[in-house]
Amino acid sequence: MTTTVFKASPESKAKAKKFRIIALIAWVLAMAGQVFAILKLIKNETLTWLLVAMGVILVLAITGSLLWKKANRLDPASEKEKIKFFVQNQLGAILGVLAFLPLVIFIFKNKNLDKKTKGIAGTVGIIALLIAGATGVDYDPPSIEKYTEEINEQTNTLKTINHNSDAVFWTRAGNKYHIDKDCQHIKGRESISNGSVKESWEKKGISELCKTCEKRARKNGL
Repeated sequence: MTTTVFKASPESKAKAKKFRIIALIAWVLAMAGQVFAILKLIKNETLTWLLVAMGVILVLAITGSLLWKKANRLDPASEKEKIKFFVQNQLGAILGVLAFLPLVIFIFKNKNLDKKTKGIAGTVGIIALLIAGATGVDYDPPSIEKYTEEINEQTNTLKTINHNSDAVFWTRAGNKYHIDKDCQHIKGRESISNGSVKESWEKKGISELCKTCEKRARKNGL
């Protein structure tokens, strides 16, 4: 049995790079928002400004995390490089927490804030920190090894039901690969691509067989 190893295509790497750049920009803006919020506290500004700033920071932190996760699924790290694997997959959680932790500490340590402002802002800050951190965590991180295993399992399954062939079709906007080019879900669509199961993973990040094609193939072949 031949084993094929996943390798992200140049197209997927380029798309992942774009997502990562946008994610980093979002995180940088989130950090800048935190600095802005701290400066507002130093100047003893109103609670409203602080809450608005934390809302904006949270949106930016979550946006960065979601884009970073999408990039990791297009271009995953290897489990063999343990430090890189951890940092790459959990960077959203790390930066999500850091986008709020200094601000939350500053709120509770600021002696110039009244109890009401400290209580409301501190509570909102902690909740936002937890949300940003939890959103950034990747509970099922992708890896080259995991993708390789799944690709080979799917290739063998497909060959079993499709006359020993792993040729599939997919579309630009689709999220499934198909056995039949005339499948009702892609028939008549423009830009139908074709290749192996491995290529559908590497080029488009598609990792699931169309259920309609699977049922038809099993019915006709078994």
